[in-house]
Amino acid sequence: MEIAGGLNDGTGEMNESKVEKSAGQDIKIKVLFFARARDLTGVSETSLEMPDGSTAGDCMRNLLVKFPSLQEIYNSMVLAINEEYAAESTLLTSKDELAIIPPISGG
Repeated sequence: MEIAGGLNDGTGEMNESKVEKSAGQDIKIKVLFFARARDLTGVSETSLEMPDGSTAGDCMRNLLVKFPSLQEIYNSMVLAINEEYAAESTLLTSKDELAIIPPISGG
């Protein structure tokens, strides 16, 4: 039974550790930047801690705050999760690898 931010463990004592475990855990995502994305951020990779249940789009919103210059390529880039192209609606799990792939031109 939940009582005022804690759990009654049957002894009448509040058990805060059970509350923490019942809350969603953060997941750690490795983010890779390629080509123009790397140029815009100044880094080839970074990591993000996101709430469990986060999507690739949630990570992108976080990255756009951290690296506003990514807005330049946002509408034309693609995302890959664990080396597979993915939509922004794709759910992420801990230790996933999110790649930011800018448009590629050639001739």
